[in-house]
This record gives sequence, C-alpha cells and structure tokens, in this order.
Amino acid sequence: MAAHEIAHWINGEADAGSGAGRQAVYNPATGEQTGSLALAEPADADRAVAAARRTFDTWSTTPLSKRISVLFSFREKVKAHTDELARIITAEHGKTLPDAAGEVARGLEVIEYACALPETLKGDYSEQVSSGIDVFSFRQPLGVVAAITPFNFPVMVPLWMSPIAIATGNAVVLKPSERDPSASLLLAKLWQEAGLPDAVFNVVNGGRDVVERLLEHDDVDAVSFVGSTPVARSIYEKASSRGKRVQALGGAKNHAVVLPDSDLDLAADHLAAAAFGSAGERCMAVSVAVAVGDVGDELVEKLKERAADVVVGDGAEEGTGMGPLITPEAKERVESIVAGAEAEGAVLAVDGRGLVVEGREGGFFTGPSVLDHVSTEAEAYKQEIFGPVLAVVRVKDLDEAIEVINNNPYGNGTAIFTGSGAAAREFQRRVTVGMIGVNVPIPVPAAQHSFGGWKDSLFGEHHIYGPDGVAFYTRGKVVTQRWPKENDPVEASLNFPTN
Repeated sequence: MAAHEIAHWINGEADAGSGAGRQAVYNPATGEQTGSLALAEPADADRAVAAARRTFDTWSTTPLSKRISVLFSFREKVKAHTDELARIITAEHGKTLPDAAGEVARGLEVIEYACALPETLKGDYSEQVSSGIDVFSFRQPLGVVAAITPFNFPVMVPLWMSPIAIATGNAVVLKPSERDPSASLLLAKLWQEAGLPDAVFNVVNGGRDVVERLLEHDDVDAVSFVGSTPVARSIYEKASSRGKRVQALGGAKNHAVVLPDSDLDLAADHLAAAAFGSAGERCMAVSVAVAVGDVGDELVEKLKERAADVVVGDGAEEGTGMGPLITPEAKERVESIVAGAEAEGAVLAVDGRGLVVEGREGGFFTGPSVLDHVSTEAEAYKQEIFGPVLAVVRVKDLDEAIEVINNNPYGNGTAIFTGSGAAAREFQRRVTVGMIGVNVPIPVPAAQHSFGGWKDSLFGEHHIYGPDGVAFYTRGKVVTQRWPKENDPVEASLNFPTN
C-alpha cells in the first residue's frame, strides 16, 4: 500500500508547506512506511502564527456563549469519530485499539470541562469597598498559544490543551510529534466542522527548527509543552526568557509502594497493567515497584505470572494486550537498559528481550521485563526508560520508601498499595510528588482537577487542564471604579489611598 501524504493545517485548510522535505511515518507493528509527512520550515510556522494572530482579534471578542457552542459541537464530533481516531492512533503509535479509544475518552473529558467554562470565567465583584467605590475582576485570553505535544498521546495531550485555550478565546498553533501526526489533522477538520473559525486551530509539522521558531516568535504569547525533561527545561528557559508564559511538563520515574498489609493480587494486577500498558510509553507508567519489608519475594513471583500472561502483538488485532514500541531505536534503547541492569547486579526475573511476533517480524516489539533487587544507583533506576520495564527496589519500611521517592529527581506520579488509612495518609502528605494514587496505580486526575508533577517533571507555575489550565491560558484584570454624583466632588489627597 502506497504511503499517504500528510500535510500541515494552516488557516483552515490542508497546506503542503514550503517544501522543506518529507519524513516517513511507520506502522510500528509491521515496520512498514504508511505515510509521508511534509516538514515545515520556520517560514511555515510564521504563516501559521500570522494567521492565528489575525483571527485572535475576532475570536477573543466573540461572545462566550458562541465560543462554547463550538465546544459543544466539537465534543459531539470527537465522540462520533472515536473509532476512527483510535484506528489512526494504533496505526501510527502501536498501542492497542481499546487503549487508543481510552485516550480519546480522556480527551473528551477535558472538552466537556471546557464546555462549562462560563461558570469558571464569571469573575468576582466587591461592592462598596470604600465610599462609592466598587472593585471587580475578570480574565482575558493571552493571544496565540503554541502547543508542542509528544508521540505517546497524539490525541489526548492536544485535547488537554486546545479546548481550554480555545474556549477562553485564544488561537492555537499545534506542533505534534512527527512520529504519529495524522490524528492532529483529523482533529483540525473536526474543529472546522464544529464551526471554529479558520486559523483558530492550526497544525504545523516539523522538527527542532520549527519549535525554535515558535519559541522565539514575538507573536506567540504562551507555550504549552509535554515531553522529556531535558527538552522541557530547555523550552522553559528559552521561551520564558523572551517573556512568554510557559508550562513545560517533563519526564517521570513513577514509584508504586507495596506494603505488607496490601492485597498482593490486587497490587500485582495493577502494577503489571500500569508498567506494561501502552508498552510503558506513558509519562504516568509505573516503572518502579518499591517492595516494603518481606513482601518482595511473593510480589515478584506474582509479577512474573502477570508478565507471562501479557499478549504482545499488533495493537489492531483483537486480544492483544500490549503493542510495539514507537521506533526501532526505542526498542534498542530499552533492551540495552535491561542488559545493563543485569550487569549492574539486578536479577532478571522476566527478560522481555528478543521477542518476535509471528507474522509481524518487522515490528518494533519487546516483551515485558521485571528487574528485581535494583539499586537506586543503577541506570535502570535512574533513567526514564519509557518501555515495558518494571524495576523492583526493596526497602525495610515506609519511611525508607518515602525517602527513596523523595530523593528521586522526578515528581510526576506515585502510588501506594495498602490496607492502612494511616499509612496512606502519611504517604500522601510526605511524598514530594504532584499526583498520588492510593490503591490506584496511574493517578491521572479527572478534568475538573489539574495534571502536573513536581521537581524535574514540571517547569513553570501552572499544571495542565482543569483550573490551572484556565489560569494558564488567561490573565486577570482588576477594575476599581467610582461614579461620583453630580455636584458632589470627591476630595483628592496626596496621601496613599486607604479605605
């Protein structure tokens, strides 16, 4: 089958760009090229930003009720196209169809939250704060927002950003991953079908030079990014130094603590699902199990059983539990880290290297791996592996488990499995992590809260979506007003005004 051409989306239509070149897009389950992606030049990013800036002036002054009506329509469009979006995700990312459909569903939750923004954007009013003086506050949109999103959630992360940015009156230029860009183009068409004016949502595909242009562009007012920590730090430093508002979500090394009083079957089931789901290519994947006390041996045996039950294959086929990694380079890196862990003293309780899926020999597959007795000094512990690898670290008590987590430079998500409310309460108060699960392995907050980590997992003040998302994409104004009565002058004073 010939590779289909994938374009940009600028000013309400597909755009071939300036001819900077093309990049192949692959199906990770087969290793075959399925698409040919047009790469942008900085000049293409300039055109997208210019179009977004022009339309911002009218979109930002469009009545809120009309903006929200577009959001309601967009929600229905996305829901109706869930299966199509899921198939596109699976074809270019590799995750299973049910996992891809779940990604769309979590994006829908944020659209639904954005549909309720008239309540959030009401503002505040204080009457008679001083004689004849009232004070009120409200929020206004920023302008043009650059959204730079990762390969691992090609629908969900754009939907964590764009609905709130657009509902609050901003225009968006989306720069998706070059590895799985097609879903972004379908989202652009659905926005248009929902009645969104041209150029409020644009898509520009490209590499580092395009990102650099968006970071330096004078007409880009804010940058929202999700990706690795080194890139997040760099984007935050460059964009904020130019006066832009920035939220840059970085990497993770998520720990799950298992206490002796926990239901070990429950813990093992959920640890395996959280570690191996989507081939571990999630920033909220559990990559470290912290076994407390004497629970380690039994927990590892149960994890070995769960890993053996994972069906690895083409995510488009029914019954597959885990698909491939995104690229052959990703597979090579993951398997290299597993090999290195053994050399550093870890016990390979389950070795997923060298897996070949029958009929999909060209796919980028590796199997689940479980590494036991992993030292916190080992590379398999320190690195964000982004693959189906679960490291087991053994500690003597809850205090040591918390110390391990707090000493880690990442602070995205964590979890505890326990039957003790007291232990759970102590854990959630003491860990220096932004999102915490109690008997929940992947604690991604509901849309009415906000998603974001601590430490090297977030650069910037605001978390993503929810109330923090509204705060990020808007800025406040406070008005202090007086309307003097006729023939009743207000005395002026050189002194600092008081109430």
